[in-house]
Amino acid sequence: MLTFTQIRPPNYNTAVSLTLALTAEERTRSRHRFETEDGKVVYLHLPRGTVLHDGDILQDEAANNLIRITAKPELVMTTFAETPLLLLRAAYHLGNRHVPVEITPTYLRISSDSVLRTMLEQLGLEVKEEILPFQPELGAYGQHHHAH
Repeated sequence: MLTFTQIRPPNYNTAVSLTLALTAEERTRSRHRFETEDGKVVYLHLPRGTVLHDGDILQDEAANNLIRITAKPELVMTTFAETPLLLLRAAYHLGNRHVPVEITPTYLRISSDSVLRTMLEQLGLEVKEEILPFQPELGAYGQHHHAH
């Protein structure tokens, strides 16, 4: 089993020996055993509080292997609003519930949840279920290991 202990900045020109697709929740696990799509077992032993991002590169403890992290597609709800104010109102209500949210100027994206879907639809938003990579905000006090 390979143990990855160091983070390197994303660089799509870097040759890597492995790729590890992780969901948004899995990218918050700094010490965990994972299996790559081709069955290789890897262990992350990163500083506590590390949140990985799509494209991050990890180096093993012997500095012989590099692995690229990718955002794994997962079931999400993307919400659209007719007005920016309505989208802001939805962001407020989701934030009140401490829900991880991916925020853009034109949509909000959250993990699929029937209760939240009902709330968003009652607020007047369009909700669409999709299977896509989910990249929520870290929050005001989130750990950043490097700039993106």
